[in-house]
Amino acid sequence: MSRTGPTSNDGYPSSSSPPSTDNQHDPFSNSNSQRRYYDNESDNADYGRRDTYASDSSNPGLNDQNFYDQNGTYDPYPPQDTDSDVDVYGQKYTPSAESIGPAGQPRMGQPDSSTPTFMDYGGPAGAREAYPAWSPERQIPLSKEEIEDIFLDLTQKFGFQRDSMRNMFDFLMQLLDSRASRMSPNQALLTLHADYIGGHNANYRKWYFAAQLDLDDAVGHVQNPGLTRLKSKRGKDKRPSHEKSLNNALERWRQAMHNMSQYDRLRQIALYLLLWGEAAQVRFVPECLCFIFKCADDYYRSPDCQNRVEPVPEGLYLKNVVKPLYRFIRDQGYEVVDGKFVRKEKDHDEIIGYDDVNQLFWYPEGIARIVLVDKVRPARCLCPPRLTRHEQTRLVDLAPASRWMRFNQVDWDRAFFKTYYEKRSFGHLLVNFNRIWVIHIAMYYFYTAFNSPTIYQTIPPSPALTWSFTALGGAVATVIMICATLAEFSYIPTTWNNSSHLTRRLVFLFITLALTCGPTIYVAIAEHGSSPGGSLAYILGIVQFFISVAATLLFAVMPSGRMFGDRVAGKSRKYLASQTFTASYPSLERTPRLGSIFLWFLVFGCKFTESYFFLTLSFKDPIRVMVHMKVQACNDKYFGNNLCTNQAAFTLTIMYIMDLVLFFLDTFLWYIIWNTVYSIGRSFSLGLSIWTPWKDIYTRLPKRIYAKLLATGDMEVKYKPKAFDTGAGGRRSLRAPPFFIAQGDKANKGEFFPAGSEAERRISFFAQSLTTDIPAPLPVDAMPTFTVLTPHYSEKTLLSLREIIREEDQNTRVTLLEYLKKLHPIEWENFVKDTKILAEESAMFNGPNPFTGDEKGPSKADDLPFYFIGFKSAAPEFTLRTRIWASLRAQTLYRTVSGMMNYSKAIKLLYRVENPEVVQLFGGNTDKLERELERMARRKFKFLVSMQRYSKFNKEEHENAEFLLRAYPDLQIAYLEEEPPRKEGGDPRIFSSLIDGHSEFIPETGRRRPKFRIELPGNPILGDGKSDNQNHAIIFYRGEYLQLIDANQDNYLEECLKIRNILGEFEEYAVSTQSPYAQWGHKDFKKPPVAIVGAREYIFSENIGILGDLAAGKEQTFGTLAARSMAWIGGKLHYGHPDFLNGLYMATRGGVSKAQKGLHLNEDIYAGMNAFGRGARIKHTEYYQCGKGRDLGFGTILNFQTKIGTGMGEQMLSREYYYLGTQLPIDRFLTFYYGHPGFHINNMLVILSVQIFIVTLVFLGTLNSQLVICKYTDVGQFLGGQAGCYNLVPVFDWIRRCIISIFLVFMIAFLPLFLQELVERGTIKAIIRLAKQFGSLSPVFEIFSTQIYTHSILSNLTLGGARYIATGRGFATTRIYFNILFSRFAGPGIYLGMRTLISLLYVTLTLWTPYLIYFWISIVSLCLAPFLFNPHQFVFSDFIIDYREFLRWMCRGNSRSHNNSWIGYCRLSRTMITGYKKKRLGHPSEKLSGDVPRAGWRAVLFSEVVFPVFMAILFVIAYMFVKSFPGSNGKQPPSPLIRIAVISLGPIVWNAAVLLTLFLFSLFLGPMFEATFPNFGTMMAFIAHILGAIGMIGFFEFLWFLELWDVSHAVLGLIAVIAIQRAIHKILIAVFLSREFKHDETNRAWWSGRWYGRGLGAHVMSQPPREFLVKIIELSLWGSDLLLGHSGSDPRNKFVLPSTQSNKKSNAAGWWVLFRHLLSPL
Repeated sequence: MSRTGPTSNDGYPSSSSPPSTDNQHDPFSNSNSQRRYYDNESDNADYGRRDTYASDSSNPGLNDQNFYDQNGTYDPYPPQDTDSDVDVYGQKYTPSAESIGPAGQPRMGQPDSSTPTFMDYGGPAGAREAYPAWSPERQIPLSKEEIEDIFLDLTQKFGFQRDSMRNMFDFLMQLLDSRASRMSPNQALLTLHADYIGGHNANYRKWYFAAQLDLDDAVGHVQNPGLTRLKSKRGKDKRPSHEKSLNNALERWRQAMHNMSQYDRLRQIALYLLLWGEAAQVRFVPECLCFIFKCADDYYRSPDCQNRVEPVPEGLYLKNVVKPLYRFIRDQGYEVVDGKFVRKEKDHDEIIGYDDVNQLFWYPEGIARIVLVDKVRPARCLCPPRLTRHEQTRLVDLAPASRWMRFNQVDWDRAFFKTYYEKRSFGHLLVNFNRIWVIHIAMYYFYTAFNSPTIYQTIPPSPALTWSFTALGGAVATVIMICATLAEFSYIPTTWNNSSHLTRRLVFLFITLALTCGPTIYVAIAEHGSSPGGSLAYILGIVQFFISVAATLLFAVMPSGRMFGDRVAGKSRKYLASQTFTASYPSLERTPRLGSIFLWFLVFGCKFTESYFFLTLSFKDPIRVMVHMKVQACNDKYFGNNLCTNQAAFTLTIMYIMDLVLFFLDTFLWYIIWNTVYSIGRSFSLGLSIWTPWKDIYTRLPKRIYAKLLATGDMEVKYKPKAFDTGAGGRRSLRAPPFFIAQGDKANKGEFFPAGSEAERRISFFAQSLTTDIPAPLPVDAMPTFTVLTPHYSEKTLLSLREIIREEDQNTRVTLLEYLKKLHPIEWENFVKDTKILAEESAMFNGPNPFTGDEKGPSKADDLPFYFIGFKSAAPEFTLRTRIWASLRAQTLYRTVSGMMNYSKAIKLLYRVENPEVVQLFGGNTDKLERELERMARRKFKFLVSMQRYSKFNKEEHENAEFLLRAYPDLQIAYLEEEPPRKEGGDPRIFSSLIDGHSEFIPETGRRRPKFRIELPGNPILGDGKSDNQNHAIIFYRGEYLQLIDANQDNYLEECLKIRNILGEFEEYAVSTQSPYAQWGHKDFKKPPVAIVGAREYIFSENIGILGDLAAGKEQTFGTLAARSMAWIGGKLHYGHPDFLNGLYMATRGGVSKAQKGLHLNEDIYAGMNAFGRGARIKHTEYYQCGKGRDLGFGTILNFQTKIGTGMGEQMLSREYYYLGTQLPIDRFLTFYYGHPGFHINNMLVILSVQIFIVTLVFLGTLNSQLVICKYTDVGQFLGGQAGCYNLVPVFDWIRRCIISIFLVFMIAFLPLFLQELVERGTIKAIIRLAKQFGSLSPVFEIFSTQIYTHSILSNLTLGGARYIATGRGFATTRIYFNILFSRFAGPGIYLGMRTLISLLYVTLTLWTPYLIYFWISIVSLCLAPFLFNPHQFVFSDFIIDYREFLRWMCRGNSRSHNNSWIGYCRLSRTMITGYKKKRLGHPSEKLSGDVPRAGWRAVLFSEVVFPVFMAILFVIAYMFVKSFPGSNGKQPPSPLIRIAVISLGPIVWNAAVLLTLFLFSLFLGPMFEATFPNFGTMMAFIAHILGAIGMIGFFEFLWFLELWDVSHAVLGLIAVIAIQRAIHKILIAVFLSREFKHDETNRAWWSGRWYGRGLGAHVMSQPPREFLVKIIELSLWGSDLLLGHSGSDPRNKFVLPSTQSNKKSNAAGWWVLFRHLLSPL
């Protein structure tokens, strides 16, 4: 009956015979077999009738009792299968209570038990359908029971879990219900299948062709091209060309999909969902999931599967398919140590992460790597011979249908490899952003080379040389490209088929290099020769110049991924996968694209003009005067006059670098200006600004609500005429309530809400937002279903009474409630009034209080408790009111939940208003009406909170969660549940569970019974937590769209009314009647889908404290102003948190975020980049906003910025940036760059510019102080009598320009916010807000935060260590101790600030100009910002406590470990470089050490060795120059080199001597004294540290004495000494220190002298010398930290710093008095 041959079991019809049309139920066969898949002679139902579904009655054969076992019960656990583990499936369990029905039930079809919707609401709702749009009267293609059968059948064939099946059944039904409510059920199923499996935009289809499986299926496994390509070269290929052509394959695919029956379509969706629903971490690797689906689908359609009578055991899929993959992914990052999982010390380039796993499935060569573990090993052999991969069976060699059964034998370890190395290096910046460097550096070279002719010109000047030397800019561009290409080689595995185009590119680049710099050599030789080269050289120079310009333009505009081997638009099948998944950027429409190009034209046009005139031309004169300047009459003992004569040349070199940095900064400045202009123009064009005629906005509001928010098609018919005004032309509109009329009327002044209140802000935004164009809404019952998903870890749910009315600790000085009352005085008033009324009412019910003796009515004193804490009786209902009032004004989960639950209210409201007949139907029975509204709201909106820790909550947290569920019964909570392992030593079993307010309680435990409980392959939290938390809960979302919300947000009812309009932005409302498969590329299905719709955020913490305002302003400009223009020109990638996601699109492409630990720290940004690269659009809406809380204190804001900064560093390493940076067209690349990484790189350059500038100034200062400078009159005439003077006047002009540039770059940060306020709130408010920020020193904060960003990115790119920093979002009312601030910010900011400050002091002494004041402000702010913004900083009593605490912190931790001590801080900052030893002792002090991997030696070499040494050499040169002139007595001073060596190495030698002496002391005396004198160790440490500090001060005083009290020389010497000592310390730490122990036993052993019994084992001999080195470094650092703490600690401790007079006696006395005072408490 069935035709044999190669097509009998290979999925798709081969082109040998055309597809027949006579068997609709079997879309994939081209034979005439009627019952091919079902031709087993079992008693299964006859599937022959499944070809038409006109009747709604389900097939009678299916409801037959004998479809299941004869006894009528469905036993999901058959007798044990031979190949499953005995321990797991040996015993039969009774079906769990949560399974589909009680065990005795004959069939699962009862609606009340099979669907987990809530039917326990008596009345008509129980009788209603669970999925109203999918009901028999609507001609549904399959009834609900038939769909149930499909799910049951798949579950039995593949061994899915029962709960997962129920969950996915509900998921699919809700999805169908959501779609079918706005189109016919047939079309709903069709479009759903097109979205999941076969349509134009379905990920599965795209993958199927990218991985070239169409060839695999067409040819059969014998000639699989994945294999033949590996064997044969081109030309030997025998197959006809049309076989391979993509269009034929696509057409075949469309035919197959078109001919498929609705039954099969639904079965495919169901299979995909069931596989997805249990895939756990595999959901992050979407193409791997596609491959699993393909194997499962092929298997299902094979006779093997259809002939199986026995159901396979439950959980088989989890065990055989998901677990091995999960284990592979987990073991990449974790290893088992002592029975616990510990993070491996590997960096990203050694971990095969999710993306690498995923990319294996992109290419046929990758799939060919999947091999099986062949069972050829002899059983007795202890050392089984490991086969090479070529000897193992490959999965592709098996027939497609039999692959699924061998999945449990796959050797995954052999298959996967790294496809992109995320090495920590700055090379990524070069590769990903090479066009930025080319544009800037080459252009800078062109400008500067043209303007510094003095360097290369002959006399007389030759034009040929000018042309030729300027033309070298092309060579510069080519060199940048060559470096980028070489760096790219190290990030891409060369085994893959992708390094060929890199080699091609390199060859081409070397040719270009020869063309652009070869002629210069000829021209230079010719022109400098005896006879100048004449016209040939001249022509050559010109030609070379134009070649250079062409090359530079090419490299600046062309994406490097498209050069020589086009990865983006190449036609070769080889590139198809990377095009599909990384370069399918959605194209912009014409206007935005032109706008995008024009924007960059403007930015660079302005920039190049301004830079030329402002930067380059002003630099021309300094170059002219300094190039040939040689310093005369200077000499050095060792170097002679080699160094000092060239001081001007050194200075000029540094100035060149400085100018280049400013050249970069300019671009960002212009970008901000033009982007802001664009954005504001855009808001005008949308009609969003305050300058639109504002008066009418309220008057027109009712009409706008009617026209835009309500689905008004047939409303006019339903309503009684009295509610309408008949306007001109007979059009009716709703009559407005009087509230809206009063505005134009001067007489009628209604005071509806206080000016400046929250109410005013909300109604204004609402009125304003409706002036824009918004998509028309659908009626409520036709709107799509959506889910709000909130991940929750340990954020506050509800504030406890104790938190509200008690001070947090002794440093707070104000309770939370007091603080909130100050912030919201009017709301508190109203709250108190309400409470008093309530109290009176309850008194009426419960009788008056017998103890109030005063009968004359309550006095004012009685009300005090109300005004003070909001309640008088401590009854829970009153205290709870106060708690809720406070929680709604802090950043709590309760605020988020109550805000988001407004969606439910909004849906009810809209449903009620638009359907008056519903109200009439229930005729006054409000309960029933409410229930009907509830049903609609519950059908259209779900709220899911993923509470990862719910099962581990403590009592208080649990009560709060219960309170949420009681208040909002429809709230769903997904959480993780742990069960002990089934057998000893196994892993604990972890389940993903779901409860809501309707779940009943289990009497034994008192917890709620979960509705679904799905076993996971292991602990799901493998990454930074948040994305894993979202991923485990994502299977419980329902409907088509997701809104991702953080646990610190809020929402408002009037915004929720716009929900239907927002969902309309996905452009899926207008339903095509066309089938997606009828013709390929029909215009309805061709448009790129919308994956993300962004929304505005209103930062509700903006009025809390000045820093809250600043953080809010930043967020506002990024989230609103920048996003508005960026979304328009197609550059918005970032998804902030109120954004809506197309759930189906994101879920089939790897979920809503990425999850590799560390790398995907800012998990949400990757979702945007992923969607963008795969061809989806990202939109931004202006008319909708959510509330969002931001950080409020200095520390938390900077924690947040550190998290953003380190996350940015990780992004730079990621492959997404690589794809975007090397494949986007130039205008979109620039948009992406300046919108995302450019901001951070700009911050790095700002800080760099400050540092370079200070170095420049130090060098200029040495020239200025030692040389005679020429003087000019005001009109620029040279004054006579200055023989031998040096002309530095142009240089001083240049300095002023630089300072102005740097100043502008800092201040431009305030421009966008100012303009944004100007447009949205008017001039006055904008000026007030700006003034407020300046008045409270916000520029100081800006400077510090810029440094924090810079430091976090730099340290992350060199050392790693990005981790999620849980940013506390409480109010900043607590004073933080000085030592904590110091230890947190010294590394990132204070040290740098202090070093720069000393340099600035020298500059001020030698080169004073008023412009330097700005620098003093900014650098002092680097040192003091943390202390300025500390609450209650200027309270003197606190200062004394602080100071004592600081000294204690400096001294403790030496005889017993202390978690907050200087020594701990010092060790922690050191281990970033040394790393930790693996060995653990279980010592309590081990917990204090973080788990940071050791940094790679390359990164350390540059940042910790080369750079500090370079800086030290620079400053030493400066110092030697100053000392190379004869002194005032005419004698040459002694060698400065020896002097500086003595002063800088002296303290280190002194420390070593002190330590050796004390070491011998404690070694012999320590063990004797320890029993009687326990603090012996501390005593020794104290002596050593004090001696170290004295040595340090002593050596500086000695230097000063040697310099004969010349302040400027002494300061310069000090700068050099600090640089040298810093370099020495860094080299010692980086090169000579071995790994650190996790405990601090060695430190204590060193001081107490007792080395035995410390658990050091074999290390007891090697540790003392290591500790000796460490202690030498520590003593120096301790001394400097002590001095730093005294000088920079506090703006007010002037009495601590005795004045620096030369009288050292009083100096010492001052210190001594101070120490005596402070030693007593220590």
